[in-house]
Amino acid sequence: MPRRIESHFIAGPAGRLESLLEEPEEGEPSEACLVCHPHPLFGGTMHNKVVYRLARGLRRTGSVVLRFNFRGVNLSEGVHDGGQGEVEDARVALGFLSERYPDLPYSLAGFSFGSRIALRLGCTLMEPRPRRVIAVGFPTRIGHFDYLDACRLPKHFINSTVDEYGPKAEVEKAFEGFSEPKSLQFIEAGDHFFAGQLDALERAVETLP
Repeated sequence: MPRRIESHFIAGPAGRLESLLEEPEEGEPSEACLVCHPHPLFGGTMHNKVVYRLARGLRRTGSVVLRFNFRGVNLSEGVHDGGQGEVEDARVALGFLSERYPDLPYSLAGFSFGSRIALRLGCTLMEPRPRRVIAVGFPTRIGHFDYLDACRLPKHFINSTVDEYGPKAEVEKAFEGFSEPKSLQFIEAGDHFFAGQLDALERAVETLP
């Protein structure tokens, strides 16, 4: 039987949200994961190449993955809200995913701006809490992130060694203050978008606990 791939419009707080649901490459799903895309004002969509690789790595480990477009992106309604409304978009999308797979543990993941949204939402959720948050290309140069000093969810960070939005030294310094449990790994790539090392990024996602 071919794996399930479905397009959906989810009723969001600012109008419908365009989304794509994909089950694992093989077998039944063992986890549900919401994946958030990079900054909408800089061309970020759920079809971004890093988001695609992040989602595929998750599917290969047994996750059913829901990608979606934030408000105002492609066929999603509404306008960009500076991050506040986007957290609520992610909350609604996660609710849709949880209703579809109520018996599965769930995780959150995201790339760049999307990693910040996934972390902000994940750190506010109560029982059942996410089993982990995966932050790819975590940017240190937009907004505050002091809430991570007290967020006790398992947090896994994967960054490029060359990243104009999250320079290696800044990420390392910030990471020191984040609460446990946590992990951080760097991939020797050419830029924020893991130029030349997307395969390595995908493999790193597959090996996360």
